[in-house]
Order: sequence, then C-alpha cells, then structure tokens
Amino acid sequence: MKAAYVKNTPGITMTDIRASQTIFALATGAVQGAIAVMRVSGPESGALLKTLCGTLPKARYASLRAIRYEGDVLDHAFILWLPGPRSYTGEDSFELHLHAGQAIIEAVAQALVSMGARPAEPGEFTRRAVQAGRLDLLQAEAIADLIEAETQAQRHQALKQADGALSQVYTGWAERLRQVLAHQEALIDFPDEELPPEVELSLIDECQSLGSEMQAHLSDERGEITREGLKIVLAGAPNVGKSSLLNALSGQDAAIVTQKAGTTRDAISVDWTIEGIRVRLVDTAGLRETDDEIEAEGIRRTMLHVKEADLVFHLVGPGEDTALLKEGEITLRTKTDLSPALEGELGIHTLNEEGLLPLKTWLKTYLASIMARHATPPLTRARHRAGLQQAQEHLTNALAAPWPEMRGEELRLAMQALGRLTGHVDVEALLDTIFGQFCIGK
Repeated sequence: MKAAYVKNTPGITMTDIRASQTIFALATGAVQGAIAVMRVSGPESGALLKTLCGTLPKARYASLRAIRYEGDVLDHAFILWLPGPRSYTGEDSFELHLHAGQAIIEAVAQALVSMGARPAEPGEFTRRAVQAGRLDLLQAEAIADLIEAETQAQRHQALKQADGALSQVYTGWAERLRQVLAHQEALIDFPDEELPPEVELSLIDECQSLGSEMQAHLSDERGEITREGLKIVLAGAPNVGKSSLLNALSGQDAAIVTQKAGTTRDAISVDWTIEGIRVRLVDTAGLRETDDEIEAEGIRRTMLHVKEADLVFHLVGPGEDTALLKEGEITLRTKTDLSPALEGELGIHTLNEEGLLPLKTWLKTYLASIMARHATPPLTRARHRAGLQQAQEHLTNALAAPWPEMRGEELRLAMQALGRLTGHVDVEALLDTIFGQFCIGK
C-alpha cells in the first residue's frame, strides 16, 4: 500500500524516494584485509545504530561495541557516530570498523537490509554530499581522482581540487559575471535611471578581461596531462632502436628486440613515470615500403598513433635521413655508441643509463616547462574544458551583440555554463545582486 501511495502521489518521483532512503556500502571495497569499514548514511541511521549497539555512542568519538542483531552477536567493532549536517554526506551517518571476514560482512549487510537500509549505488555517498552542499561537482570529481591517483603529481593535484582550489577560480568568475549581468539588466530594464555611461564601458571591459582569463586557462594543459598522462610515440624506420628504447626507459622486457627488420608488427605500449608524470610509451611498427599485408597494417596503425600522440620521437640511426613524420616531432639519433650524434641533435644509446641521460634530461626540461607553476589551478577534465569553452563563446557573442537584450541573454548563458561546472546555478543570487546595487525601488 505504501509503495502504491507514493507512486501515485503527485510531485514525488522514484529519485525522491531513493534519495530519502538510508544506504550502506563497504567503504574499503572487496580487497582482503584485517579491517572492513561499513559506511551507512540516511535519515534512519540513528535508529539502525541503536538497534545494532543498544545506544548511540558519543558523536565523532571511536567506541568499541558489540554489534548485535536479533540476539546474535555479529562482531565486536569500533563505531563512529556522525550526525548531520557535520558528516561527509550532510546526513546522519555512521561507520562500523569490522573484522574483515566475509561471513561478518555478509551478516552485517543482511542485518542492515532487514532493518530497511539498501545497498548504495556507485558514487551515491558523494552524490548526496553534493546535493547537501558539502561538496561541489569539482570537489566530487577530485575525490574520484584522488582514489585513482597513481603518481604523486596526481595526488597533489586531486587534493588541491578537493580542497576547493579550482572551485574558487570558477565561482570567482561566476561572481564577476553576475555583477556584469546585474549592470546589464539594469541598463535594459531601467533606462530612465540615468545610469552613467561608465557602467556600460565597465561591463564591456570586464567581459573582455574574463574572456582573456578563460582563454589562458584553456591553454593550460597541466591538469589534463597530470590526470591522464602524456602519450609519447616512438616512430621511425625498422631496426632503428625503437623497441630497445622502450625496454630501456620502462625497465621492462616488453618488446621483442632482434636484428631482423619488421619484428614489431603492432603497437606495444607501457606505462612509465618521470618527474611524477605518468607517460604512456608506444613502440610502433617500422616505417618502410612493404608488400607484407600484416606489416602494412602495422604501419597504418603507426600513423594513427602518431596523429594521436602528445609527443612523437622520430628515431633515426647513424647516417640516416632526418626527414620528419609531421611538424612538431622530435628527431632522436640512436646508437650513438656506434656513431656520435651531429651537433645540435639529441642522441642516445641503450647500452647503459648514461646513454639515456640526454633524452631523460630533455624530457625533464620539457615537462618542467609544461608544469611550471601558474597563479590559476589547472582544469583537469574534458567536462571543464567544454564548459569553459561554452562560457567563453557566450562572452564573445555578448561583446558582438547588436542589442542590449541579446547581450544580456548571452551573459546569462555564460553564467549558467560556469554554474554547471560547479553545480551552482542560482537565479536568486542574480536578483539579490541587481536589487542590492541599484536603488530600483525608490
């Protein structure tokens, strides 16, 4: 009866129903260990914890309790009671630090289900944190990045974003844009107020300034490189040393190395970390004219990898031509143990670490130039780039708009694009700005 009533109640959706339910999940995942942390959040958390432990422990203090359900002791565990709104989700929550035996975990989960809780969906705890205003979308994405971080650079970047560094940039731009839009709306709706001409000149200057700052931000690739890594392709003729270089840099015996030309028929990739940046090294089939159908397919795939690469090293052996595959790639002279590189060339050999030093030094300098510190934290995802490009496009349209009303609409769309990045799109805040700055109601 209850489900049918809710289903037929106007204005109540299944999303609303699920958001009001108490959820649980194993925060420590399925990895074998000594301790398993069961996280619970939702309006019935306090009642559930009382049923399991008898009484609520002191908030935010670890307490050792027996976990009981229907007269059966399930485990002895540390309990953390986290009443809202000062919790991760903003709701009443608690954690059970259980022994990690599978039978214990299953028994506690079954007890929670029997009492009316349900297993959480992927990301649902963080989604509730966003909905409660504990995090914005940028910080929520940073939590996911922090969990997946494999390098120290990724960890540092995710922590800064989780602390709100990127949110402050975007909300600052949104606030400035809100001020501009407030002035524009005043110019449109209250022309008889005799606002000084400096108001329009000021909003145009601010639009241009915002557009320039956004363009500089979009040109900064540090965040995406840190998060996603750098794809480096090794290309060149057969037997020039591509596979040997891949193995030497990665410290793995990943690619077959022989004196026979055409040994590598398909791309081979390995992950490598340098200066805290993850690099995907790609060894490719040697480039040459061939009648071999399989080798020809490998060469076709080589060219695809070259087009998608962030950096291409075109390897050439002693005495070989240095014609480039495409503009912007780096010529790398190999086998300098047999014949030295020409003046001005980057030369290496793979016999020992000293032979790799010129390339590693070059790469460190290259990465340092990309990752040089800037005042503005970098964007980290394609979603951020798309949103900023939309905002910048609307700003450009606003400056070119022939009528004030069109300019106002473009500014509004730009502000909404910025708001979607953080999850904050607030019309009331705009109204507050308008009526707070001008004596409209006099």
